[in-house]
Amino acid sequence: METESKKEVAMGVRWSGFSNSGRVRKNNEDAFLGVQFNLHEVHYLGKFGESTFETGDFAFAVSDGMGGERAGEFASRIVVDRVVRLLPKSFQLAATGIDLGVADFLTELFEQIHKALLYLGDTDEDCAGMGATLSLGWVRPGWFVFGHVGDSRVYYLPKTGGIRQLSHDDTHVGWLLRNGQITEHLARTHPRRNVLQKALGAGHIYVEPQIGSVGCVAGDVFLICSDGLTDGLYDERLLQVVREPGFTESQIPVAQRLVELSVKDAGRDNTTALVVEIL
Repeated sequence: METESKKEVAMGVRWSGFSNSGRVRKNNEDAFLGVQFNLHEVHYLGKFGESTFETGDFAFAVSDGMGGERAGEFASRIVVDRVVRLLPKSFQLAATGIDLGVADFLTELFEQIHKALLYLGDTDEDCAGMGATLSLGWVRPGWFVFGHVGDSRVYYLPKTGGIRQLSHDDTHVGWLLRNGQITEHLARTHPRRNVLQKALGAGHIYVEPQIGSVGCVAGDVFLICSDGLTDGLYDERLLQVVREPGFTESQIPVAQRLVELSVKDAGRDNTTALVVEIL
């Protein structure tokens, strides 16, 4: 598990989430989730709000489904539902801090979801080829732990400035970009930019998720989004919208601002954003 640490402890989070089918697709195959959980229960969060860690940790997730007819929409919903079922079991693993137990749990969570999608794809002809991405953020005092498969993304906007993509796009184009062989602009226009090498379900035999963690302090921001959002907004634009809103824009939840701007500039795909600010 990739880990970075900080000494200060966060007190809570502020969040906003928003999704749009875009200007081309008829249905929305994206799904997003925000919950607060402890050992005994899970509480669903609204599309925006803020809370403290007094009654539990937080989890936020974005899943982009794929498949024929409405199978993609079904797949992403299965993913977020399974996340909710499994999270309470993990709470006790984190009671003494970030350790290998947390990484093992997240790996198991991804494996169980993967197996469920494969089973449905094999047993129901309407679900053949069904699959999904999953980018998940688990927020607890002082830590943001993430798990990821696919080409949805997890971004880190530290209090000190800048923006950094924590997740790795599971595409060949993503590999080229990470290794400096193409630019961000070329990656966005590459004809194979949406061809996944790894996804949950979708006929893949085995999927190894990327697991990592970042120590966080008040003022840090995390963005979890589907690829539809980054199809319309470059990284620097994402940073600007989150960190430098005008007065009028600041009256609108930041996730909604991001999605509406992206759909206006592109809109070829379903578009979803979850923004989590550490308090």
